[in-house]
Amino acid sequence: MSRRTSRPRQPAAPQAPHITPASPCPCGLTATYGECCGRFHSGSAAAPTCEALMRSRYAAFVVQDAAYLLRTWHPETRPPGVDFDPAMRWTGLEILETTEGSAFHTTGTVTFRAHYTDDGRPDSLHEHSRFVRYEGAWVYATAVFVD
Repeated sequence: MSRRTSRPRQPAAPQAPHITPASPCPCGLTATYGECCGRFHSGSAAAPTCEALMRSRYAAFVVQDAAYLLRTWHPETRPPGVDFDPAMRWTGLEILETTEGSAFHTTGTVTFRAHYTDDGRPDSLHEHSRFVRYEGAWVYATAVFVD
């Protein structure tokens, strides 16, 4: 005979949104996910600028692609893993400013505001991120939270 408890059932944790290659890209550009950030996530292309890397990292948070986030993080600042908060949903990205970060640079910065909901409450993250070239590819190095 099994025992039953009178505890209320906890709701299942929300899953990452289902995004296909034909879906709009979560980074906010007009291309599809497959034509935009999806090709970076799959490894079929590398982000050509630090802004493109920033956008693709935001999209990786949306689709919960921890492997991509870790491989595009500088090894000196990379954490051992990425945990996704099941109550958080990323809802939009605003690029506010970029400096350098093109194919002709070795460093660059992107200031952005990433919008999200946490348990349904809207909020945003305002960050100034620094990117560097590492072994020929752009990687995320450090960040300063603006507010």
